[in-house]
Amino acid sequence: MSARYAPDPSTTVERIVPLLERAGLAREEVLRVGGEGGLSFRSGVPEDIVEALLEGGHAPSAPGADAAADPMEARHRQVVDRILFLRATRLRAFADGGRRAYSLAEIATGAGTSAQWLDKMIKTGKAPNLDHAAGIAGFFGENIEFLVAPPAEALDRVLQQIHKDLLEKTVERQDEYLQRLRQGDTASYLSSELGVAGYAARALADVPEDTAQPIIALIESVARRSREERAREAKADSDGPTRTV
Repeated sequence: MSARYAPDPSTTVERIVPLLERAGLAREEVLRVGGEGGLSFRSGVPEDIVEALLEGGHAPSAPGADAAADPMEARHRQVVDRILFLRATRLRAFADGGRRAYSLAEIATGAGTSAQWLDKMIKTGKAPNLDHAAGIAGFFGENIEFLVAPPAEALDRVLQQIHKDLLEKTVERQDEYLQRLRQGDTASYLSSELGVAGYAARALADVPEDTAQPIIALIESVARRSREERAREAKADSDGPTRTV
């Protein structure tokens, strides 16, 4: 990550929520903290720290942590903790439906090291070099950032990906509606209830709500006046010219 990057998970959540509402998705499911596939699972950050960061707080210190501890030692401990987290959560699946943790020998083979070395790393809390760390992360289908990113950055990376995926889905839906409209599928267009304001809402999906809403309201007002004017014209045409006696 760039040195200028200041991760703020709570702000990223604020950008995600409007997209969830427009997509009809439940926040408690997409932004679920615990369980397989949840924010903790995907970021490697413990659930209590995830919850604190989502509320705009800071990552609390680990129980018993010494504030004066060597920063390098703390980073080593984090990498080892994340490796243990991967081993505990990324389980090996078997044909009979059972699952179990990978053995140190299996991980070592996949990472290009030895089981004895891995065992020593876990006991001493000293992180592996970058090559071995990347190998271990890759064995579990992750990249090295999963192991080394600080809690706020690790969580924000996951949230940014969720935001990106939702935004892409919004654009895909918009393109689909536009394609139907170009093909003359008027019924589909009308049944979608998208309308001009709907297109505006999707176009402004990544704009902060306090900025987007006045623009959408203005477009809705103009569209409503246009519909009313067309309705009056249609009524006048159907009534025909006024006859005088």
